[in-house]
Amino acid sequence: METVLLGDNILEQPRELIAAGADRVYLGNSPELSFYQPEFYAKIIVKLARERKPQIMLLGSTSMGRELAPLVAARLKTGLTAHCIDLVLDENRILEQKIPAYGGLLSIICPQKRPQMATIASGVFPKPDMDADRTGEVIHLEMPDDVPGRIEILEVVREEPEGVPLESAPIIVAGGAGAGDPDGWQQITDLAKTLNAALGCTRPAVDEGWAALETMIGQSGKMVSPECYIGVGLSGELQHMVGIVGSQMMIAINNDAKSPVFEQVDFGVVDDCREFVPVLTEKIKEYKEKQVIC
Repeated sequence: METVLLGDNILEQPRELIAAGADRVYLGNSPELSFYQPEFYAKIIVKLARERKPQIMLLGSTSMGRELAPLVAARLKTGLTAHCIDLVLDENRILEQKIPAYGGLLSIICPQKRPQMATIASGVFPKPDMDADRTGEVIHLEMPDDVPGRIEILEVVREEPEGVPLESAPIIVAGGAGAGDPDGWQQITDLAKTLNAALGCTRPAVDEGWAALETMIGQSGKMVSPECYIGVGLSGELQHMVGIVGSQMMIAINNDAKSPVFEQVDFGVVDDCREFVPVLTEKIKEYKEKQVIC
């Protein structure tokens, strides 16, 4: 497996990629790459792809990856599948790329053009086991002479994310329309804080203004793979549930015993979340206090 790493002051990072499974790392380490510039990054990757002629090229479905991937694909005159949640390689090395669509999963292939390109949703694949004893090759890339100059970085403002990041959270509490109002949503927020969990949501919570768009889980949001998922006041529509990949335990709280969410979880509580969640939160707090005292 070959990887491309671009940036500045990143001489130590190739070791991590090799430990994670990379056999060869193409490293672009230069002050010119300190800040992401789509045309410059695309120029470097396209040149390398034309030299190496890879069969498959994968990028992360991050804000940068979603912009960079189509630039690279267009210049290589190949196809691109965005936001994949699963990949299957057949005996002919045709890559089946699966995306959530139309209330289910849609498979896309690119049998004619090369490379086969896809962006991969964050959090859907398990992290590889790190092996510090692995060896690999690091190849330093030369920077192009004609650096695109249409973009100039004037200022960088960094904001620290609030709470636990959804993609890496071991526990996620997700709320839906059943919260009812801002007070009900605050109860769900309190439960997440008590559990040191990340707070996610469904589309209705975003539409009501209770939650930010970046916390939405599902087909139009983020893909997550927590150890424990707790769905509160949500119906379990496929558009949301498709975003939960490989959770070890799933729990739902809903006042409708016939809600489809109960068909998809390990444990279900049939109750009004506005009455049940505050009691659950208090019990968890009491338990944690006893553990500290002991």
